[in-house]
Amino acid sequence: MSRDDVRKKIEVEDLRLAYGSQEIIHSISFDVRENEILGIIGPAQSGKTSLLRCLNRTIDFCARARVSGSVRVDGEDVRQMKDVFALRRKIGMVAPLPVGLPLSIYDNVAFAPRSAGLTRKVELNAIVERCLRQAALWDEVKDRLDSLGTALSGGQQQRLTIARALSHQPEVLCLDEFSIAIDPVTTMRIEDVLKTLRREITIILVTNLNQQARRLADRTMFLWGGRIVEIDTTEVVFSDNPANPQTYDYVRGVFG
Repeated sequence: MSRDDVRKKIEVEDLRLAYGSQEIIHSISFDVRENEILGIIGPAQSGKTSLLRCLNRTIDFCARARVSGSVRVDGEDVRQMKDVFALRRKIGMVAPLPVGLPLSIYDNVAFAPRSAGLTRKVELNAIVERCLRQAALWDEVKDRLDSLGTALSGGQQQRLTIARALSHQPEVLCLDEFSIAIDPVTTMRIEDVLKTLRREITIILVTNLNQQARRLADRTMFLWGGRIVEIDTTEVVFSDNPANPQTYDYVRGVFG
């Protein structure tokens, strides 16, 4: 099966986003394919984070935001979904800086399943272990699950954030510059986690590290000034002959 035959998990068409009178995203269209890692690169203030927030409607928290166009997940327009909480369970989000709940490591991961009504200890135990293993954190914390999550190191807290995002079994995981505040060794460990996770879920990776997209992404989108300059296989985007000369200059550090 060719990559073009893979099912489209997300379809974005003519998406525009404005904060008040200032348009941030200008009529962009693209798709995200099932079980791929889509890398999104581009200079600061290109609209990358705002784009992620449009996908699971966390943009709704900004009263000044105006969105037009369509974002469809499994064919359903997210703006028409009545259960926005179900949408946000389906499309998980990991922020640039780890935001741990002031709870134990165990309770951080069990929080979402409990909120969904799960109370059986044996099931919660299994979910907590599975998610911590998926986030490559289990071996480091299995003997201190009752310790505060906020007492972990920065890299461990970021992996705990990923485990918490995985606890409600998302079908899409959006990561927004997850490595901005962690060391290179931990970054590589999380990258290995993502390579494994892509067998089960779709991943959208916003990164300020071009080489990270090159290592991980199946396809890469170059977003600049709220417009898509280029989207293609990562091999093409980082080649000597991308479709747009601006892409060539950006990935080689000429600007940005």
